[in-house]
Amino acid sequence: MASFRTIELSDSLYERDGLRFMTVKSKALQGRGDICLFIPSATQELADLPIYILLHGVYGSAWAWALKGGAHHTASAMMKSKRIQPAIIAMPSDGLWGDGSGYLNHTQKFENWIVEDVPKAILENLPGASTESPFCIGGLSMGGYGALMMGGKHPHRFKAISGHSSITKLAQMSQFVEEPLAAYRTNLDDENVLDVFIKNKSALPAIRFDCGLEDSLLPANRQLHQALSDHKIMHSYEEFPGGHQWSYWQEHLARTLEFFDQNLLC
Repeated sequence: MASFRTIELSDSLYERDGLRFMTVKSKALQGRGDICLFIPSATQELADLPIYILLHGVYGSAWAWALKGGAHHTASAMMKSKRIQPAIIAMPSDGLWGDGSGYLNHTQKFENWIVEDVPKAILENLPGASTESPFCIGGLSMGGYGALMMGGKHPHRFKAISGHSSITKLAQMSQFVEEPLAAYRTNLDDENVLDVFIKNKSALPAIRFDCGLEDSLLPANRQLHQALSDHKIMHSYEEFPGGHQWSYWQEHLARTLEFFDQNLLC
């Protein structure tokens, strides 16, 4: 039985570069949600494909990772060169609330949209995906916050989590959005990455994150790295030249995809 009342898929006649678009009516969002997908070639011959969810930052939507970050080109090149095995790349919208929903449950259940609806939509509609497909989740900025938070809250859903230039505490959202922080706190139990990781310390999946040396979020990422080390929570943290910008995320997405590939059997 289908999980969604309505599903709209792009026509293969007009798709290009392996990109496909899907819109589903989501109860979590109380409306429609968009997912941009990269489907590796010869999918019909593949089974149980890994599924990598990439979350965008503020101001963006489902198209951002592909059409500003070239994520599908990076993934395709890595698969063709066998740096990583074939995988479906899912790039959903955050729910399109305000400047950014934070991927938290407040006015709508934006977290449930990502953790429950997006996987169901993929499994029910894409060849190559199955209930045996492993999931990983990553993102940039607000999407890094969402990936780290949801990966920490739902450790049995994801094999690995990765963040680029991540917001690490809800308070940092005020640097980017005009909505008041109080609007994000409806029915919210946890709002900081460290708190979520400590709460689920015994069950966490593989964790990595990085930040640019010219990024305003660098101090916050360094503090998270130190706190995780102090609490003996295993993780990988890296710093590279660059700021809070697409050129940085384009360059370092490959590290996320390799990290996911390396942790599929964990």
